[in-house]
Amino acid sequence: MRIVYMGTPDFAVPALVALIEAGHEIVGVVTQKDKPKGRGGKMQFPPVKEEAVKHDIEVFQPDRMKDADSIEWVKRKNPDAIVVAAFGQILPKEVLDIPKYGCLNIHASLLPRLRGAAPIQQAVIDGDSESGITIMQMDEGLDTGDILLVKKVKLAKDETGGSLFEKLSLMGGPLVCEALSKAEKGELTRTPQSGETSYAGMLNKKMGHIDFSKSAELIERLVRGLNPWPSAYSYLDGKLIKIWECSIAEDSLLEEEGINLSEYEQGDIVKVSKDYIYVKTGKDNLIIKSIQPEGKKRMDTGAFLRGCKLEPGMKLA
Repeated sequence: MRIVYMGTPDFAVPALVALIEAGHEIVGVVTQKDKPKGRGGKMQFPPVKEEAVKHDIEVFQPDRMKDADSIEWVKRKNPDAIVVAAFGQILPKEVLDIPKYGCLNIHASLLPRLRGAAPIQQAVIDGDSESGITIMQMDEGLDTGDILLVKKVKLAKDETGGSLFEKLSLMGGPLVCEALSKAEKGELTRTPQSGETSYAGMLNKKMGHIDFSKSAELIERLVRGLNPWPSAYSYLDGKLIKIWECSIAEDSLLEEEGINLSEYEQGDIVKVSKDYIYVKTGKDNLIIKSIQPEGKKRMDTGAFLRGCKLEPGMKLA
């Protein structure tokens, strides 16, 4: 097929590669604008553009897809289908109607659950037992189109946003290739979305500020979901400290050790062992196993404690 591919971040790269390797003719790639990065502010290509350039594919970086010149660019490419993966813009009807087989979206959730920008991380934060890839026939709404194909994956107990990202990014390409093959053969079935709808908004750094009034279970999932970005964090003596790995200690376990938890407030350190820090939460206690002090590299909590003396009653806020 003649395909226009639309995508921007790392997640969208494996699907582009899969389409190329499957023999489809990628007549153009549409992606977001180059952005400055680092202290020097050097302009950097989006990951999808980097991959397209490797294959000598024409790249188009419009301000808005609803602009007349953007619509005309797509028309000139005369695609049989448009494949979209984490592109970052909603397509207007004028673009949706151009290809013979329409626009197929690779979405990283089991729709209609977790529509929106960050479904991968939110699935971990919400404690979902499974996630997956949905190939969707795009319409004018936000991830509201008919479902074409679905592939599920179970979440591991220690699943992070990063590990789930890797799994799902590799699943999208083969599944959209299967959908395109079925479309050509007239074997593709469209199923309207049904069931409970939820949304996953864009990630931001403020999401990672830990609220210790919440339960240890919710905080532990937040830590995993926001790993590696934007990461979960708190403040110790006014200095930022990122928390990378943790687990849960029930109140009863610490009370059996003779610790009177009623003496402590949420966010207080209630125990310091050789390798771990125990912090009181809204329910149960958070065991901090891996941290990153401000201005330093990530380390095991034990390594941190060898260079920093902490005591019960000190507070994370």
